[in-house]
Amino acid sequence: MKIVVILSRVPYPLEKGDQLRAFHHIKALNKKHEIILCCLNDNKLHPEAKQKLKAICSELHIIKLNKFRIAFNLIKAIFSDLPFQVHYFYQKNAQKQIDSIIDKHLPGHLFVQLVRTAKYASKYTFMSSTFDYMDAFSTGVERRIKYSLPGLKQLFTVESDRLKTYEAEVFKFFRNKIIISEQDKELIRHTDKSEITVVPNGVDLDFFQPDTSVRAEYDLVFVGNMSYPPNIQAAVYLARQILPQIHLSRPRVTLRICGVNPTAKVKALSTDCIEVTGRVPDIREAYLKARIFTAPMLIGTGLQNKLLEAMALGIPCVTSSLANKALGAEPENEILLGDHPAHYAAQIISLLEDEEKRKKIARNGYRFLVENFSWDRHNSALLDLIENKKD
Repeated sequence: MKIVVILSRVPYPLEKGDQLRAFHHIKALNKKHEIILCCLNDNKLHPEAKQKLKAICSELHIIKLNKFRIAFNLIKAIFSDLPFQVHYFYQKNAQKQIDSIIDKHLPGHLFVQLVRTAKYASKYTFMSSTFDYMDAFSTGVERRIKYSLPGLKQLFTVESDRLKTYEAEVFKFFRNKIIISEQDKELIRHTDKSEITVVPNGVDLDFFQPDTSVRAEYDLVFVGNMSYPPNIQAAVYLARQILPQIHLSRPRVTLRICGVNPTAKVKALSTDCIEVTGRVPDIREAYLKARIFTAPMLIGTGLQNKLLEAMALGIPCVTSSLANKALGAEPENEILLGDHPAHYAAQIISLLEDEEKRKKIARNGYRFLVENFSWDRHNSALLDLIENKKD
């Protein structure tokens, strides 16, 4: 079967959650079907992107978005009811190109990721289709209101309200709907949200494996895309509020913050005991060179891939109750949770001072990960849905 896949950005390199999820979905679908991949793009392409993507699809179309049109559309969005996200990514010229590709191939199925691209497929309600919400993005935006500067609070409030409405509206455009977690499913404001299928992310267990030959050089590590607001918020919270609490009793504890595109706010966290690296050659070493992975997420939605990767590498994890809602690990057995800076500090210190506890959390977290977050397992469920095996 021919499947036309429509994405809001090129899914390589795998630096953001939607890129990682899309890449592995396409890779799985390509094993049994003919994938025609359409990616919107407003940035410079990674030099290996086309090569990597052509290996997992039959045909690749990278549709360039006009930056002047983006700016114009965002101005228009002020007077619209549609989310700014939709105005940013929707352009008539891109719609014409996608229409032409669909007309040429007459696919048996459309696969569309994120509300920002749903409009491109809204006219094709007569076709078999699957829509990936990924997460409840409206709630993610809503959670940012509390931590935003006064001038941005109103903008985020408007965008969150628009997204809530649009997340419900796009429901009618597609036959199948999927999302990353039960937590996010419950946040979609549609009367028939029970029809949404939960398809979690997985981990490439061939790539992410425990490696005892790598020596720990840091006490704590936090990994992520460091231009993404929830990660910025977590990094600042960790460095400015949690680490000082740890230093009250263990002043030599070190922290490493790793990830692409660190903002000036993240770079400013660097001190004698905090290293901000930016991009690293091998993300696995970023995890493995630390004794503990810490992700004190305050905002955001969805399943945190960083937690999955750390667990797959056998690193004990400390995170927030918010992040663990989507993950579902057992507190005090497979993961440790923090509620406030002093609590996080106590949890981290307990691991630093008790090697057996550290090993137990790491061992149980790894087992939990392997049993619940395999790409093969979750992509099999996605294939069944697309191939209409569960109707």
